Amino acid sequence: MKTDSKQIIHIDQDAFFVSVEIKKNSSLAGKPIIIGGLSDRGVVASCSYEARKYGVYSAMPSRMAKQLCPHAIFIKGDMADYTNYSQQITELLKERVPVLEKASIDEHYIDMTGMDRFFGSMKFAHELRQSILHQIGLPVSFGLSINKTVSKIATNECKPNGELYVKSHEVQDFLNPLSIKKIPGLGDATYLKLSEMGVRKIFTLSQIPADLIVKVLGKNGFSLWQKANGVDLTPVVPYREQKSIGTQQTFDIDTMDVHHIKEIITGMVTNIAYELRQKQKLTACITVTIRYSNFETVTQQAKIPYTSLDTTLIAKAKELFDKVYNRRMLLRLVGVKLSHLVGGHEQIELYGTAERKYNLYQYMDKVRNKYGISAVQLATTIPPKKKY
Repeated sequence: MKTDSKQIIHIDQDAFFVSVEIKKNSSLAGKPIIIGGLSDRGVVASCSYEARKYGVYSAMPSRMAKQLCPHAIFIKGDMADYTNYSQQITELLKERVPVLEKASIDEHYIDMTGMDRFFGSMKFAHELRQSILHQIGLPVSFGLSINKTVSKIATNECKPNGELYVKSHEVQDFLNPLSIKKIPGLGDATYLKLSEMGVRKIFTLSQIPADLIVKVLGKNGFSLWQKANGVDLTPVVPYREQKSIGTQQTFDIDTMDVHHIKEIITGMVTNIAYELRQKQKLTACITVTIRYSNFETVTQQAKIPYTSLDTTLIAKAKELFDKVYNRRMLLRLVGVKLSHLVGGHEQIELYGTAERKYNLYQYMDKVRNKYGISAVQLATTIPPKKKY
């Protein structure tokens, strides 16, 4: 099949985490908002377009973001909420499209090749976007073109809240005047190297012989050269179910306080076990990760009977932590991951303690569903009030 016969849609939520927070609290609309770690060692997970005007961007250290935009509203964020909205969008798309790839929590690719003979792909993409806006209530943009690269660039060019169709005969004219920074997969180091060669526009990169680019950048150079010429043969990979779920925390100050670390692990497991039950899944494998102050990272893993019960998972996580933390060194990070996921519910023992625990978790989850994940917490995970 020829590349120019493809019809690829790239759908991307506009400042997704921020949009979810605004949906929850409309008074935040139009204000500079930064989602991410609140400490100086934290990083920006997302930011509003108002904050971006001050030079704030994702993955920037929070300390730098505060300096650039001191009046910004900082929000820690709620990954459970973001995951929930992401799943709603994915389910909406799965019901309507022939081939869907979930590229990240807030972006999807759709292959509409061959479907345009029945109805226009642009009309279809517009209706999809309207469905997300009206049913989910979150802003979204899309680009439509002949491959994943061009459609993604088109999306980024029409954000926020936009639509852009780049037809096959328009691709090179569309790409040529853009900065090479717009090419997906072209990082800062590569940009610096190309800039030193005087290559800053996609047009310039497209005109350089491919073998020269390969000499300068290696194998990745040929892929970037192809993208500059509007060529991308990467297929849309059908969406597959999540195989693992996890979380991690970097400490504000490196620590050896085992009791405190175990309290953090308890809170982590409680939250991801809740998410597991929300997805109606069970886990058969748990992994605990630690990172020492010298950045050495060590993991310990164990297989367990399928479960979604907090107590079972907390006990095993603490046991694994005791095994993996065997050096008297400061820790920088701890993480917990549940994997080997399958759909299903807990197989409770009739009249046993597991049944009572499972029923307790059901009631706790109902409270969380209504008032938020932090509405119910174990006492050991709540920090004590400061004494004055």
